[in-house]
Amino acid sequence: MTCTRARTVRSCRLSRSAPTTCGSRRRDLGLLALRLGTGGVLAAHGAQKLLGWFGGGGVSGTAAAMDAMGYAPAKASALAAGLGEAGGGALLALGLATPLGGAAAAGTMAGAAAVHAPNGFFAMEGGYEYPAFLGFVAAGLAVTGAGRYSLDHALGHALDRHWMVPAALVGAAAATLAVVGSRTKRVREAGPSPEDPASESAS
Repeated sequence: MTCTRARTVRSCRLSRSAPTTCGSRRRDLGLLALRLGTGGVLAAHGAQKLLGWFGGGGVSGTAAAMDAMGYAPAKASALAAGLGEAGGGALLALGLATPLGGAAAAGTMAGAAAVHAPNGFFAMEGGYEYPAFLGFVAAGLAVTGAGRYSLDHALGHALDRHWMVPAALVGAAAATLAVVGSRTKRVREAGPSPEDPASESAS
C-alpha cells in the first residue's frame, strides 16, 4: 500500500496531466468535507425541529416558535423548516440530488435569516450571519455539484442534471419570497411585540 501511494504521488508530480488530475482529487475531497460538515449541521437542526433531538422542541415546540415569529400556518411552517433542513442537509451530506438538497436548504436558511435581519448582521447580536452563511454554502454546493465522492457521481448524475440547478434554485427562491413576504406583511400588521421573536433560534 505504501509503494502504491508513493507511486501515485510520484505520478502526480511527474505526469503532464498532474495539475488537472491531482487538483481534481483535492477539489473532490474538499467538496466532500464541505458537504459532510454543512449537511450534518443542517440535518441536526432539522432533527431538533422534527423529532425533538439534541434539545429541540419537536414539531409542537417549533410550531409555537414559528407562530411567534409570524409564520403561518405554524405547524405547516414548522414541518417545512424541519424538512428543508433535515432533508436538504441529508441530501447534501450524501451528495444525492445535490441541486434539490442545496436549494431546499438555502431557501430554508433565507427564511431564518429574515427573522434575524432586524438585529443586524452579526450572530453575537442576534443577527442573520449564521443562517446566511449556511444558506450561501448550500446554494454554492447546489451550483458546483457534489464531486466524485458522492451518490450523484455513483448514479451517473441522474438526479444532478445541469437544468436541475437553475430550476431548483429559482423554485426555492420563488417559494421563499412568497413565504417571507407573507410573514413580513403579517408582522407589520401585528405591530411591535414585547418579546423579540428573533430570540428563538430560527436556524
